[in-house]
Amino acid sequence: MKYQNNSLKRFHTFKINAYAKKIIIIKSINDLIKARKKYKKIPILFLGEGSNTLFSKYYNGIVAINKIKSITITETESNWLIYVKGGVKWHDLVIYTIKMGIYGLENLAFIPGTVGAAPIQNIGAYGIEFKNVCNYVEIFSLIHNNIIKIKNKNCMFKYRSSIFKNANYYNYIVLGVEIKLSKKWIPNISHPQLKNLELKNLTAHKILNHIQIIRKNKIPNLKSVGHSGSFFKNPIVNTKTAMKLLSKYKNLPCYPEDNEHVKISAGWLIEECQLKGYKIGGAQIYKKQALILINKNNATIKDVLKLTQIVQDRVKKKFNIFLELEVTII
Repeated sequence: MKYQNNSLKRFHTFKINAYAKKIIIIKSINDLIKARKKYKKIPILFLGEGSNTLFSKYYNGIVAINKIKSITITETESNWLIYVKGGVKWHDLVIYTIKMGIYGLENLAFIPGTVGAAPIQNIGAYGIEFKNVCNYVEIFSLIHNNIIKIKNKNCMFKYRSSIFKNANYYNYIVLGVEIKLSKKWIPNISHPQLKNLELKNLTAHKILNHIQIIRKNKIPNLKSVGHSGSFFKNPIVNTKTAMKLLSKYKNLPCYPEDNEHVKISAGWLIEECQLKGYKIGGAQIYKKQALILINKNNATIKDVLKLTQIVQDRVKKKFNIFLELEVTII
């Protein structure tokens, strides 16, 4: 089989057999510059943990695995400033800051992937998104070999999206980010699944432990089951559409996005279509959380794509809502 020695199975969390022309490990900017010079005419895909990426059978290019890691903490009178290289695992960063007595990232714990993916996806969970803690994003140009800092306000952060998903940023990689956290910690328990926590004597550790229990109950362990976390985005609809749906489905989980839009639970929509546990080949909709597709038994990309199409078609037919993918398919 072509490229059989360059398997990507262990470099993305869905663990589907796929292959690249070449796989390289990047541990420094110099490694990156050398790789770009050596492979000028070959496309390079920069990858962290591959927690949000699915590959087709072949990638006719180079996959560069980001292992550039470091964490530097500085401070002002009122804030902590944490500069983190893109190869650091996101959850490791959350745990590290909490151990250092720096709070504010606890709601974002247990999200798979690296720091480099955080601004691209504008990751979010339990009432907080990356945009809420980002000071700036540092990117590296593969064309000019220079570093550029982009302030939060210029990143065009939206729900699971940012300027870095724009095609114009194909030749840039996220080198690092600076996170800004207030020294005056205020717990965020605005999310419905956190509202039962008592504010009295509430700590970041308690929020962390509570989220761990929630995630353990609804998200499969990546060590035993391949998946990419949330496979679909929660759809955002206008208020009029949301009210129309609520008049028909009283228990529809939805949350205000802004004054004119409402976010609806994609998992609930999928479950209402009787698709929980539905299986195509080796791919399956997780029985405990319909938003997650899992590699149940040596799934192929065809299995996943077919299952994806069935989910989108049924939700569209029943609710007239098209579910967008949160996962990127290469």
